[in-house]
Amino acid sequence: MSDVTKTIQKWHASFKKGTDFDSWGQLVEAIDEYQILARQLQKEVQSSNSSEFTEDQKKTLGKCATCLEMRSAALQCTQSSEEFKLEDLKKLEPIIKNILTYNKSFPFDVQPVPLRKILAPGEEENLELDEDDEVAVGAGSPESFPSRVPGTLLPRLPSEPGMTLLTIKIEKIGLKDAGQCIDPYITVSVKDLNGMDLNPVQDTPVATRKEDTYIHFSVDVEIQKHLEELSKGAAIFFEFKHYKPKKRCTSTKCFAFMEMDEIKPGPIVIELYKKPTDFKRKKLHLLTKKPLYLHLHQTLHKD
Repeated sequence: MSDVTKTIQKWHASFKKGTDFDSWGQLVEAIDEYQILARQLQKEVQSSNSSEFTEDQKKTLGKCATCLEMRSAALQCTQSSEEFKLEDLKKLEPIIKNILTYNKSFPFDVQPVPLRKILAPGEEENLELDEDDEVAVGAGSPESFPSRVPGTLLPRLPSEPGMTLLTIKIEKIGLKDAGQCIDPYITVSVKDLNGMDLNPVQDTPVATRKEDTYIHFSVDVEIQKHLEELSKGAAIFFEFKHYKPKKRCTSTKCFAFMEMDEIKPGPIVIELYKKPTDFKRKKLHLLTKKPLYLHLHQTLHKD
């Protein structure tokens, strides 16, 4: 069996796994599977070394990635009408499975997500932006990356009298190998003591820039529930994820969390823990003894 056939089989298996989770109502697992597969397809689309797929096939794979992200976003938005439904997504299965011979028109009017430049370790210091990229990230920001695929952040909920909403600004994360992380982003979730989701899971966009031992995000995350409605013992989790080219997948590098008694206006610095993410908070191991943390800023909104 050729490498390309094995790759397509892996994609198909991942797609089936995601749609199975979706049909069973296991939405968190489905979203994870969809996002992993979408990123794998995007990597193939932008790979300049690969001659295994034609340009048309790559364009089709890119459109499949867009559909996966659309379905993922629909599942994460509690007020969504789910415009991109599971039955729509399932139409992609024969396309992914038979990508080498598929020659029909794509069933949905979508465009491939914008290409993302993948940086090799240490390459970011020499990154040169063309004019379009500089406009996207802000002129005069040579350390910034080109515009990337957006995350799945949700808008702030409507205010209610006597109820409190929380905005968390993720400012930066300190890592000793910050410069080697490819396509880094953070997944934010709210869990109860049993590790069950209390909120839709949200992904930040890919980080805006790296500097020394820091990866800068500078992005606001709106917690999708009033604080008064969160169960006792709940915690907000931050999973730092990055792409691993050798494994052709996105991996969690470390995580951090903030408990309810830590919610107060202003800046906060929280410790990083080794993976796997322990949502029940029973076996925690610090990532490093070095003074490297996740830097956040909290804003409370109360009518």
